[in-house]
Amino acid sequence: MAGKALLGNVTDNDLRLLRVFKAVVHCGGFSAAELELNINRSTISRHIKELETRLGVTLCRRGRGGFALTAEGESVFASATRIMTAMEEFQHDVAELHQRLTGPLSIAIFDKTASNPACRIYKALDAFDRAAPEVRPEIYVEPINAIERGVMEGRFQLGIIPDHRPSASLTYYPLFEEQMYLYCASGHPLFTGSDSSISPGAIRRSRYVGIGYHSPNMEATRKLGLQRHATAHDQEAVAHLVLSGRYVGYLPEHYAAGFLERGVMRPLLPETFQYVCQFSAIVRHSPPPSRVLQTLVDALVEAHHAFPQKPGTDHD
Repeated sequence: MAGKALLGNVTDNDLRLLRVFKAVVHCGGFSAAELELNINRSTISRHIKELETRLGVTLCRRGRGGFALTAEGESVFASATRIMTAMEEFQHDVAELHQRLTGPLSIAIFDKTASNPACRIYKALDAFDRAAPEVRPEIYVEPINAIERGVMEGRFQLGIIPDHRPSASLTYYPLFEEQMYLYCASGHPLFTGSDSSISPGAIRRSRYVGIGYHSPNMEATRKLGLQRHATAHDQEAVAHLVLSGRYVGYLPEHYAAGFLERGVMRPLLPETFQYVCQFSAIVRHSPPPSRVLQTLVDALVEAHHAFPQKPGTDHD
């Protein structure tokens, strides 16, 4: 769609169309957005067409090849996200004037934390819901770098990640730890060997799967002299490659426990090939947290510090 943009003042209708567009992008297409928006596909299509006409650009391609954003669509989506975030923060500020805790709250969490006995996010959410029942949490599971970037940009109001490199733009609240061990699975040459017969050199010569972005896993890989032969972008992907019997890889102890119980996975020289992750809640350093966000931060800190646990202990 060629031509210069026709947008003048932003109207309520423009914001409504941008919300529809944002939902379509989040859902990955028109059909998937029907349930989220509670309107039919033809109406969604009409709204997107109206927004494209209003902006003077083509936002997305849809057809047999599936749904995809154009370069202009990517830019509009990023801008729309910033607008919606600013509006939500404004709603929070107004609500605070009336001493009310209300509105949406976007939270992003690193994957495979729920099964960690030391993780008490569930207790914090319980306390938070009792304190702020009108707040609507929106929880996402994302990689570390996406969580950090999202919190810095304001797309997420709070993130929970393993510490790896501190940023001056973020405030950190330590919560819990996670024990990591190096595992292999049945079918791997080292699976049936005794600990005394397995040497660190044999482990280092094994095909290793590591996380492909900056993380504690990447730091441990470097310190322990492992060479990456395959790349994964979350713990589930590491588990699949380890279970193939062709790779060794680090997994959280609590997540691997089920595989150990089934007898399909084992740790390798756990005294040497191991590390501990410290998980923290992160929020933007500036502006200061809203009352809603501070209430959640306080609940997280209280939940984890009132019942301190080490990795591997049971839930109460």
